[in-house]
Parts: sequence; C-alpha cells; structure tokens
Amino acid sequence: MNIQIFGTAKSFDTKKAERFFKERNIKYQYIDMKRYGISRGELQSVKNAFGLENLIDTTKEDSVILKYLNGEEERFQKLYENQDWIKLPIVRNGKAATVGYEPDVWKDWK
Repeated sequence: MNIQIFGTAKSFDTKKAERFFKERNIKYQYIDMKRYGISRGELQSVKNAFGLENLIDTTKEDSVILKYLNGEEERFQKLYENQDWIKLPIVRNGKAATVGYEPDVWKDWK
C-alpha cells in the first residue's frame, strides 16, 4: 500500500484520517497542502474520479465564485490556483482515491 494524505494541520478531517491509518499501523505519506499543494496532474486525476463539484469545499466563503465561471476547465483552473478551496483530505492509494473522511472505503484498501 502506498497511502498519501493531502491535507492541512488545521483540518479536523485530515487529523482523523491520519489517526485512522496510525491506529491500524498503516504507513502513509502526509503532504501539507499549505506548504506543497497538489500537482495539477494529481488534482486532474482526482477530479476525473470524483467530479469537480465533489472537490469543492463549500464551507470556504470565496469558493462560491466557482459557480459563476464558464466551463469546467475554467472552474478547474481557478480551483487549482486557489487550493485552499479543495475539500480535504484527499487520500490516495495508488490509483484509488477519496475526498473527505471516508473510513468505510479505506478499511477495504489492501
């Protein structure tokens, strides 16, 4: 297993995801979104799997601007430029990925 957790230190769901893997002695790599962000290719891959709307953290006040942009590519570009609008954590296991806290999915990862 090659688990990667993209999140921030202040994200409660990121902390819960880390705890989930620690409690099961599953090694993971933590990527600090504030410091490193997520690459365009990785974000595109997650978007293709879940859809752009599922990546948007609607609790972030400024993210509402995405509704008013024309076309998915323009919205994706704006989300990539403003990564603090991305719903966290993004947890990847090879080609599999989740957005948000999804322990029911993670427990089946082998």
